Amino acid sequence: MATVDLTDLHKRFGATEVIKGVTLHVDDGEFVVIVGPSGCGKSTLLRMVAGLETVSAGEVRIGDRRVNELEPMDRDISMVFQNYALYPHMSVRQNIGYGLKIAKMPKDRIAAKVEEAASLLQLTDYLDRRPRDLSGGQRQRVAMGRAIVREPSVFLFDEPLSNLDAKLRVQMRLEIKSLQAKLGITSLYVTHDQVEAMTMADRMVVMHAGIAEQIGTPLDVYERPATVFVAQFIGSPSMNIFDATRTAEGIGFGETSVPGPAGHGPVKLGLRPEHLLRDEDGPLHMRVHLAEPLGANTLLHGQLTDTDLPITASIPGVWRMTGGAEDLRLSVRPQDLHLFDPTTERRL
Repeated sequence: MATVDLTDLHKRFGATEVIKGVTLHVDDGEFVVIVGPSGCGKSTLLRMVAGLETVSAGEVRIGDRRVNELEPMDRDISMVFQNYALYPHMSVRQNIGYGLKIAKMPKDRIAAKVEEAASLLQLTDYLDRRPRDLSGGQRQRVAMGRAIVREPSVFLFDEPLSNLDAKLRVQMRLEIKSLQAKLGITSLYVTHDQVEAMTMADRMVVMHAGIAEQIGTPLDVYERPATVFVAQFIGSPSMNIFDATRTAEGIGFGETSVPGPAGHGPVKLGLRPEHLLRDEDGPLHMRVHLAEPLGANTLLHGQLTDTDLPITASIPGVWRMTGGAEDLRLSVRPQDLHLFDPTTERRL
């Protein structure tokens, strides 16, 4: 096994800089998820670790080796892709063992390793089938088996579940996390899905425009987002953000004021929908225009009546709208307020 160290990594395509100085340390056996929207640089960062993209500046170390100049095959990594990359004319057995065959490993050792990986991934009954005869989840297991048999120091996952349906994604992310914990292999996992990131990661890296906006445990990132971008990207539905003013009495926006830390000057105020509480005496007056029942909770979309600012609230149970717009009063606990600098948009 091995650690991974990225030091001030940069990647340029001509005059365009797509990775802007990312530094990250991954502990031996740690599962780190790199998450962000399309075009943020997360897959490029992973490909630099893999050796599929050259490093413009900075250093990549796997274990005690600098690997910037090494070919992918010399970095002791295994990669699982979004599209599985299986050979359609080969059986599952041949696909899993192909890398070992290329490495000229003895046939009896290849057979033993393939059987072991197949047992681990519940593929024993499918070893003689072709990829076309498998489901999407089974194909993804074959791709993982091919990575496992090489016994790499580092696993690299590039959006491996993107092609699966919602139910299978849930099942596969549990299987991947369980398998990684069992094998104890250092892993970097790229996804645009914040739910995958929150449920799978030991730590997560939130990327935005080539910058690592925040690195931390899922709960740290959720409870104390470092920037407005992170606050709105992590959490579903997205955090409500308001331009506000901090005074000695609290935090005001429009004609509304909520209790909060004393101070002065403009701020950006963040309120998570799930932290808004139904309260007949609450300071927030919401006019509800749309209710989305989700079973355990209901998402309410509307406006603050005295400012016309849009707001979303998530309340427990079922809310049934009887006609047109309806009014609701809300409150929020002071410890659930998030304050950001209005210029830098960084957490205060």
